[in-house]
Amino acid sequence: MDIVSATILLILVLDPFGNMPLVISVLKNVEQGARTRVVLRECAIAYAVLLAFMFGGDKFMHLLRLSDNALAIAGGLILFLIALRMAFPHSDAVHAEPGDTGTFIVPLAIPAIAGPSALATVLLLVSREPQRVLDWVAALSLAMLATTLVMVSAQRISGLIGRRGVIAMERLMGLVLTAIAVQMLLAGIQRFIVQLPR
Repeated sequence: MDIVSATILLILVLDPFGNMPLVISVLKNVEQGARTRVVLRECAIAYAVLLAFMFGGDKFMHLLRLSDNALAIAGGLILFLIALRMAFPHSDAVHAEPGDTGTFIVPLAIPAIAGPSALATVLLLVSREPQRVLDWVAALSLAMLATTLVMVSAQRISGLIGRRGVIAMERLMGLVLTAIAVQMLLAGIQRFIVQLPR
């Protein structure tokens, strides 16, 4: 996987368009001038968490004695389930209390941005090719930049394309992520079969 593919994968997993309604809801009663600062702060916290998991994830794997193949298969399954939720959304998503103006870390930074799927993805990238960690940092940085721009402009984008447009965008991203998740799952299974004793 190259940097461009990893960046696209991370953008799909971070799901900035799917998080737009949450951003609008959480910041509804926050002053217009402070909204950008809040979003930038939350995105910076999420980025720090993902970076920490990226650099410390291999130690976590060794501690639990997890193989790369197990992580690849599990990561593919998790991404597949996340993709299904994006393509067929339901009502148990993360929501903020109406009028909550004191948002800090929860729910925007964690779990909306740096959720289980994003953490599993960065861990999977590093575990498969640890020698390319700087490439994965670059991909995460680009993905977070794109996510931040979308979330800062959430109100404006929502006004331009409407609620139906946001839903259509999220479902399209879910479809693409489904294909990526299946490919990751098949690759993990294939490597597992090849390593079986003959």
